[in-house]
Amino acid sequence: MAHSYRFGLGSLAAFALCLTASSPAFAHTQVGVAGGFLSGFTHPIFGADHLVAMVAVGLWGAQLGSPAIWVLPIAFPSVMAIGGLFGVLGVPLPMVELLVSGSAVVLGLMVALNARPPLVIAGLIVAAFAIFHGHAHGAELPEAANPLAYGVGFVLATGLLHLCGIIIGLLVAWPMGARLVRGCGVLIACLGCYFVAGWAGAIA
Repeated sequence: MAHSYRFGLGSLAAFALCLTASSPAFAHTQVGVAGGFLSGFTHPIFGADHLVAMVAVGLWGAQLGSPAIWVLPIAFPSVMAIGGLFGVLGVPLPMVELLVSGSAVVLGLMVALNARPPLVIAGLIVAAFAIFHGHAHGAELPEAANPLAYGVGFVLATGLLHLCGIIIGLLVAWPMGARLVRGCGVLIACLGCYFVAGWAGAIA
């Protein structure tokens, strides 16, 4: 138990460090970053709203267990790629930024509440938000970037963020770990509220 508790605190600390290294201001502005694969790869990592939502998908999948632990992290980048194509093609979607930020609130609450809907419902929730995350990435594709390389980069980065969430989520096997995972969900939901408030303030 002590070992799992120390591991959990270390994971939570690493997670918090990732959050503080990111900033909402950098969520969609990668100034000076080379186009193509590198730009696509760094976009979700340095965008705090994207980062926490993607980690939440992995956390929630780990909470739900098999097969959700694999289905949700596969569904998100797969559907996100479609949203990215919409963004590249200029297909309009409503309130993209709000729903990207709002996804952190909803997904964080799912983890915080240890919500256990049927797999189909969980998959639909994840896929719905993935469309908007992908659109946000695709719409901001640098003009000099190679669209295919950019897409591969952000899908790969998304998968790695899901994996981070899964690794932390595996702590649910221990009682203390389960509480820490739900605490991560609370943190993600609170950050999501902050992002939503920032979006609302920007348009006010």
